[in-house]
Order: sequence, then C-alpha cells, then structure tokens
Amino acid sequence: MAPSCPAGRTPGEPGGESSPPPRTHTPSRLLLGHGRLGAGASAPQEVTVRAVFEFLASQPVLLVFLLVGIGASVGRIRVAGISLGAVAVLFAAIGINALSVSQGVTLEIPAPIGDLGVVVFAFATGIIAGPGFFNALRTSYLMMLAVTGLLVVAGAAGSFVGIGLGIPPLTIAGTFAGAMTNTPSLAATGGSAEATVGYASAYLFGVIAAMAAVALALRHSRSDTDAPDPIVDKPVAIDTEAHPTAADVTKRHGDRIAFSRVRHDDDASVEAVGPDTVFEPGDVVNVTGPRDEVDAVAMELGHTSAIDITRDRSALDFRRIILSNAKLSGHTIGELNLRTRFGANVARVRRGDVEVVGTADFELHLGDRLRVVAPTDRMAEVTEYLGDSERGLADINPIALGLGIALGLLLGSIQIPIPGGHFSLGYAAGALVIGLVMGRLGRIGPFVTSLPHTAATVLAELGLLVFLAFAGTKAGSLIVDAIVSGEVVRLLLLGAVMTTIVVFGVYLVVRHVFRLGGTRLSGVVGGAQTNPAILGFANSRTGYDVRVALGYTLVYPAAMVVKILIAQVLVGL
Repeated sequence: MAPSCPAGRTPGEPGGESSPPPRTHTPSRLLLGHGRLGAGASAPQEVTVRAVFEFLASQPVLLVFLLVGIGASVGRIRVAGISLGAVAVLFAAIGINALSVSQGVTLEIPAPIGDLGVVVFAFATGIIAGPGFFNALRTSYLMMLAVTGLLVVAGAAGSFVGIGLGIPPLTIAGTFAGAMTNTPSLAATGGSAEATVGYASAYLFGVIAAMAAVALALRHSRSDTDAPDPIVDKPVAIDTEAHPTAADVTKRHGDRIAFSRVRHDDDASVEAVGPDTVFEPGDVVNVTGPRDEVDAVAMELGHTSAIDITRDRSALDFRRIILSNAKLSGHTIGELNLRTRFGANVARVRRGDVEVVGTADFELHLGDRLRVVAPTDRMAEVTEYLGDSERGLADINPIALGLGIALGLLLGSIQIPIPGGHFSLGYAAGALVIGLVMGRLGRIGPFVTSLPHTAATVLAELGLLVFLAFAGTKAGSLIVDAIVSGEVVRLLLLGAVMTTIVVFGVYLVVRHVFRLGGTRLSGVVGGAQTNPAILGFANSRTGYDVRVALGYTLVYPAAMVVKILIAQVLVGL
C-alpha cells in the first residue's frame, strides 16, 4: 500500500511543486529527505503517522518482528522488581494497533503466521513436559476434574448474569471465550460480530487477572515442597558386614541415589561402580543423590569418610559430556551398557537447568549433559561414543518437528459430531497432545521423537513471541470496536465475573485443597486459561522452571475441550 502524499504529487516523485513545503513538525507528521544532499537533492517528503501505519500494514513479516522487538524491550523494564517478560509483546501489539486504528489503519498479521507461532509453541512445550506429564497424570486427574468443574460454574454464572444484563446468548458465548482467553471457543460460536465484540471486551481482563493470579502463586514459590533437592556427592566408608550390592542399596532408596566409584580396601584400587559391585567393609564409595538420601545411605552403610576419592584421577577420571549421538537418544542409561563397554558409568544428568541422578532407568535425550566417570585411558572412547558435540544442544530434529506438528494439525482438525453440531480440538491443542506423547516416548524404533531441551525451549519462546504479536494486533482492533459500540462496560463486567471464578477459583482450590506448590500452581493457572501468554509470564518469572510447563500441560488439554463445549452450549441457550 502506497503512503499518502500531498495533493498534486506522485509518491516518490522528486518535487511536484515549485517550492518545497516548510520544514515543520507536528505530532502526526515527519519530514524525510530523499536522495543526496547538495545539488540535485530531492525535496523533503512529508510522511504522516498514518503513512507509517499503512506501510507496516503492507509488510506483515516486518510488523511481526517489530512488535516482538518493541514488546520484548518493554518486557525487560522492571517496576518494583516486576517485569512483564514475553507477555509485554501482547500488550505492545494491542496498544500499537489501537493507535493505528485511531489513524484509520488496521494492522493485521495474517492468520497463518499466528497459527505457525502457536503450533510451534504448543508442540515444543509438549516435548519439554512430556517426560514428566504422564507420571504426574496418575496423581492429578482429580485436579483436572476440579478445573473442569470451575469452568462449568463460570459458564453457568455467565449465562445467568448475561441474561440479567439483557445480553443475547451469542454475545454471552463470545464473552465467555474472551474471559477464558480462548480463541477456539470463539470459533466454536461461529465467530459472528456479536460474539467477537464480547470476546474483545473480556479478553484483556482475562489476561491481566491470570497474570495477577500467577504473581500471587509465585509469592509462595520459596516454600515449595516439590522443589527438586540439590544433588550432592559424599564419600562413605563401608562398615556393614552385610556385603550389599550397589543395585540392592539403590533399589532400597527408590532409585534416587547412584554410586560413581569405589576404592577397595584390600588393594586401594579405584574403579567405576556397576549394579553388581559388592561393597566390602573398609571400602570407600562415592554416593550421589539428594542430600537427605545420601545422608541416609551413609548411616546405612557406615559413616562419612574423610577420604575424597574423587581427587585421585590417575585411574578414574570424570567429565561432562553432551549426548549428541542420535542413535543413543531415547535409551536409558542402563541400555547404554557403559560399564561393560568401557568400565564407565553416569553419575549425574543435567537437562536444561535441572540436574538429576544418573540412575539406570533414566531415559536420555539429545542435548543432555552427562557427568561420566570412566577409566582415564578410556575417556576418549566414551566421549566419541556419546558424541560430545555442541550441535546436540541445538539440533531441532526436523523430522520429529515436521512430522509431529503435521500430526498435531491433523488431530486438531478432526471434526467430532456432537448433538447440535461438531467439535474439534483445534491446532494448538492437537500439537500439544502430540508433543506430549512424542516427548514421553523419546524413540520409536530407529526414529527419535524428542528434541534437545535447549532447542525445544528456543522454539517454544520463538513461537510464543510470534503468536503474541498476532494475538495483540487482532485484539487491539476488536477492543476499539467494542469501545465504540458502547457495550464494553456490560461485557467487561460479564467477562470479569467468569474470569474471576476460573482464575482465582483455580488458585484457591489447587493451592489449598490439592496443596500444590506455587511454581507448579502458576503453570496450572496458565493452563486453565489455555493462554500461552500466561505461561510465558510464569516462565519469565521462574527462569523457565520445568514445573511451570508441567503444571500448564496437566490441565490445558482438558480445559481446551471443556471451553469449546461450553461455548457451544451457551450459543444454544
């Protein structure tokens, strides 16, 4: 779209009049010179704010990254120690688009760009949370039912209040979708103008209220009881006459500890510990695990030794090695058989910012950093076998990425017949579900289904930023329409009722009934709102603690399905 120009001049024409316009500035105009200074220089051309917005409207890719850059800059500003983080992109996009609408220009990012952002975000989030999701699912189904109940209560309350305010059912359904910050619910209503105005009126409060609940939850994060204990090492002198094996002791302590090396009393030799290693009186063994478990092992086997056998690296050495050999991804530490191959073992595994004990049943992913103990003269062989390439951290595994997202889109587009219409998960929920499954599997035969934690985190953040820019431009223009229509006060009140029931109901029930820690609770709030912006806000406040993504994915799929169904029911009332 060409920028507007003074009358009688063609855009880009050097000079349409005998004398240039005066060099003045107004709040909505800029003067830009074209060409070289001096002889032959063109006259300055007036560029209005409207012209700038028209140019941005014609360049959607430029607009996306401009909004990301501006929003991220705002997100780093701290007020009273609090910053918005990635979610500032959403608010920056809303504000800039509202300003452009006031100038008669609507900034729009094409829907496929927004879809790309949200499906990449959802799939990568599923990959990250997959390994822990299905384990947590067995103990969290009651919490999902509680969130579902709160959504139903919010829908019923919205219908009752909406009818009392004289709001039509279609607009109530759209307001419910906005209050739940759930675009698929809006689509389920048919996306009419009436529903869209309700959606826009309630959306912003839905985001702000959820952010407030997340901030409230994170105030209690320091007292979380589900925080992983720090991993420590301790040399233990063996006093017991029971002659236990390493496997026996590890099993008794719930596979929470590991043994890296042992010095035998009879010949002072040091070797890597295997499952069948027998501990004899007088031996000194190095124990790795959470502090409380390591202390318990020391009391069970003998006492803490003053001899630090890790300092003697003449026979055994240790180093951090990045798992970048794709053939090994998806296998457990025990399946690598390092003890038999090289006389080595894995004491610890670091994935992202989380460090865990290297137990035999721990499943490895590309990019994991392994603390390997091996004979000094065989460390080079172990390193070559595992890969140890920095590419292991950044390999996006394009086969898994492409096929996984494609499957997610197919799953999300399946139309399921229900009374009065049909139902589908939508692209985001479909991609998340497939991501969870692929992240949990890790490998199907020779096919690696996971992504390195670092690569998945980068993809999730990039997808989130793109989606927030898209959502902000869409919401910005709709909010202006809602204000102009004059209905915004009633719709905002209706949306606030429904948002408050869900957001703060989830906070109170999950915290005080299910006793969930603040960090994971912040993710549950984001999942209940099915909004990536809330997850991004919680991640930025916690340094991407994996418990946030786990809480989010626990309730997101169920909440997505229930919201779509409730929106369709509200339309038919």
